[in-house]
Amino acid sequence: MGLLVLKTLAQGPKHGYAITQHIQRVSQEALRVEEGSLYPALYRMEQDGWISAEWGLTETKRRARFYSLTRAGRAQLKAEEEHWLRLTGAVGLVLSFESR
Repeated sequence: MGLLVLKTLAQGPKHGYAITQHIQRVSQEALRVEEGSLYPALYRMEQDGWISAEWGLTETKRRARFYSLTRAGRAQLKAEEEHWLRLTGAVGLVLSFESR
């Protein structure tokens, strides 16, 4: 989930609900991020220095924490994207292998 959250925040600051909605919308409803897993992940990413958070108002004037990528978060996003591409490439090789 970290990769999805970091990629979402690469577009700009978002509050938790906006993060979940973005992932759900972009994945065409295939992926759902539950609050019970999102907020602990955000906390860990903040502790690791990948994101920062500050209080602000949502579009509906509700108070919420808005999360942003840090420089370390951008580096982590790049590393995780590279890892994902290697992993999916390897899985593709296995799936396309035909024994003779």
